Amino acid sequence: MPHLLLVDDDGPFRESLGLNLIDEGYEVTSFDNGRDALSYLEEGGAADVILLDWRMPQMSGIEVLRRMRGSGITIPVIFLTVLSDDVYEEAALAGGAVDFIDKSRRPSILIRRLQLITNGARPAADPELKRAERIAVGPLELRLDTSRALWSGQEIELTLTEFKILVLLVEKAGQDVGYRDIYDLVHGRNFVAGHGAEGYRANVRTFIKRIRKKFRDIDAGFDQIENYAGFGYRWIPNQ
Repeated sequence: MPHLLLVDDDGPFRESLGLNLIDEGYEVTSFDNGRDALSYLEEGGAADVILLDWRMPQMSGIEVLRRMRGSGITIPVIFLTVLSDDVYEEAALAGGAVDFIDKSRRPSILIRRLQLITNGARPAADPELKRAERIAVGPLELRLDTSRALWSGQEIELTLTEFKILVLLVEKAGQDVGYRDIYDLVHGRNFVAGHGAEGYRANVRTFIKRIRKKFRDIDAGFDQIENYAGFGYRWIPNQ
């Protein structure tokens, strides 16, 4: 899973983009300022690509980039900004950035560019390191090699994030899985957890609601994902 570092002081934008990226299968570590992101990197923190805002208080994105390159940190950097003047793009590319994208562009454009960069930067997977390729529980079949889920032979169109949540629940079938456990599965360290101290619960509820709906579109009687009020969810095996 490609690991992205998302650095932007705009909380709602950072959370929205982060959720879109996670849904596409990326691991996201998020910071709301350049100083903390730089400290993370200088202390050995890793990432495959850095998404960096230009205008941030205390330390601008271009200063973060210069400090990174001065410290020998060569992780690819993409600037996300509302600054459209060519002078900013030229400065970013001259400083060592690999791309410069207007924040108003569709997420699909950003994700396509990320795919091109991460596919070129990451080593090929070791074919010797393979997980079990299939889990079957009652009418549910999970094909781990292709991230596909089937219910009574019909494919459920899950995103990669939804598939990972389903695998977690099924692997712990009959056990309670907490909100935080589910959230941490799909969000990187320091990711903004919605609004408020326990905003992550709302994020998890949204994912579960979508998963249930996709199953019920095929089987109206689907009730395998049970809510444990105040704690989380559990997968109920078929009797």
